[in-house]
Amino acid sequence: MLYSLYLKSMLNGHKTIKYSPILLILVLNAILLIGCSSYPAQHAYTTSRPHHSKIIGIAKAQLGKPYHYGGKSPKTGFDCSGLINYSYEKAGLSVPRTTRQLYHFAKPVKRNHLKAGDLVFFRINRKKISHVGLYLGNNRFIHAPSGSKKVNIANLNNKYWRIRFTRGGRI
Repeated sequence: MLYSLYLKSMLNGHKTIKYSPILLILVLNAILLIGCSSYPAQHAYTTSRPHHSKIIGIAKAQLGKPYHYGGKSPKTGFDCSGLINYSYEKAGLSVPRTTRQLYHFAKPVKRNHLKAGDLVFFRINRKKISHVGLYLGNNRFIHAPSGSKKVNIANLNNKYWRIRFTRGGRI
């Protein structure tokens, strides 16, 4: 059937294929349909506020734990997304592991609409999303900052965080 949708011709002794407009339309529609169907739903669930309270409690219990790149446990320490992943997992919920994955997984939330339990995302090096924290309310968030620091609570109004804040995210 597809063979009947294109025409063969000879130009200067070389075979070329000229596609009919019908074939072009069919191919473009197929590409669009494949593209639409290949993206998963943004997230599988929206956590309830009681879950957020539990997640916040778990994260707060990690205050003072050391920063460790790739870390996702109180024994070894945490990186920023590891703290989020651990807190959700202990509350019985599964979320992506990396900051970038979390950013794409979470429903976007503007700063003035943040609620306790939302995620807050930052561009540390101005090029890509590279840091995440858990919003506590009153412009405060808990996170695992890099370097030799420990899991702590920071303020979104602090100039460092204010200029690097990108958006919130709700799971």
